[in-house]
Amino acid sequence: MAPGLPTAMDRPHFIGIGGAGMSGIAKILAQRGAKVAGSDAKESATAEALRALGATVHIGHAAEHLADDASCVVVSSAIREDNPELARAAELGIPVVHRSDALAALMTGLRPIAVAGTHGKTTTTSMLAVSLTELGLAPSYAIGGDLDAPGSNALHGGGDIFVAEADESDRSFHKYAPEVAIVLNVELDHHANYASIDEIYESFETFVGRATEGGTLVVSADHEGARELTRRVAGRPVRVVTYGEAEDADVRVLSIVPQGLTSRVTAVLDGQELTFTVSVPGRHYALNAVAALAAGAALGVPAAELAPALAAYTGVKRRLQLKGEAAGVQVIDSYAHHPTEMTADLEAMRAAAGDARILVVFQPHLFSRTQELGKEMGQSLALADASVVLDIYPAREDPIPGVTSELIIEAARAAGADVTAVHDKAEIPAVIAGMAGPGDLVITMGAGDVTDLGPLILDRLSQ
Repeated sequence: MAPGLPTAMDRPHFIGIGGAGMSGIAKILAQRGAKVAGSDAKESATAEALRALGATVHIGHAAEHLADDASCVVVSSAIREDNPELARAAELGIPVVHRSDALAALMTGLRPIAVAGTHGKTTTTSMLAVSLTELGLAPSYAIGGDLDAPGSNALHGGGDIFVAEADESDRSFHKYAPEVAIVLNVELDHHANYASIDEIYESFETFVGRATEGGTLVVSADHEGARELTRRVAGRPVRVVTYGEAEDADVRVLSIVPQGLTSRVTAVLDGQELTFTVSVPGRHYALNAVAALAAGAALGVPAAELAPALAAYTGVKRRLQLKGEAAGVQVIDSYAHHPTEMTADLEAMRAAAGDARILVVFQPHLFSRTQELGKEMGQSLALADASVVLDIYPAREDPIPGVTSELIIEAARAAGADVTAVHDKAEIPAVIAGMAGPGDLVITMGAGDVTDLGPLILDRLSQ
């Protein structure tokens, strides 16, 4: 049986409870019997899902939202110091707990799998959660995205396995002590928190060093950054299992055969050849599935059972999610916001779409990321037949002088791309309706609120 409530978390208050990471922790605590409360900037389906579990969710941030008897206040790195609920917590002497510490507490007494990497964390975590559930192992899980419904990003299961997405952006993954640590890839990102690739490597080394005694590191054999990390952690007291298409991979991928919007994968694990279906398109997703297979096997789950169970994963919201079709045009949503992710998703859709035209509505995410990677983002957009680029979604950042979407547009045009700048998001449905024709694919791409445009584009196309 899974453990109950962590000490001092029986009456938690979450500031920003509707966020992907925060809502998952709140959901698990509510399912374990905690009296959960919190606030968020706006109403959402996630807030409603939390209320359905008995949580109290306030809209807007105000000191009076924090109950005097709250046992702790949970925050993420996005919460600013001047938040009125945070100030009220200080007045009342209520302990403030970072999201990562709360998640680490939830894993205590279980067998954690922590999924890390610059790209692919949400997908791989979801694949494990779905396939282990399919096998009846009742895992608990906390994912950075919803599987099939609002609030489905987390679950308190009755089994002894806990699968968690491990976020490197603010070094919060240093708090976890996984039995199996997965590292999918290592690249420079989150430029506001990391000054160099060496700092990134050091951070991932710390994460690997947190693995439990006798634990396992599952790491890509194909990605150069992951291979460098493997070299750096050589000699550490952790079992290393590499996976991928490289000839020296411990779990060797023999073939990935695209079959429309699915892939057929053949891999060899411990001398056993396994062929199974991955029910989402793209080589990168197929490799994520092999990472999940290797991690499950490291926990003792029979690979011959886990491989076919992986086919039960049919996607997670915002990861090449089909939003609908109108006037012969399919609209797909992509969370890709780093050039590597953008390229992978566009290549996957190109392979699946055949001769169809691919039109992208791209919203850059963060000024710091655009400043450092804007040129590469523009080059990625050259893989589309035409693109529309919105203004930068700031998220938690303040503007940086001189950093605008124009950096991306100039690079895209230099790479031969057909790119249009649109500053008013409300104009997008009409712009796309004027561009798209029967058989085309439209992809809304980015980590911000560009995802909201999918239904609006479909409505306009249907008129």
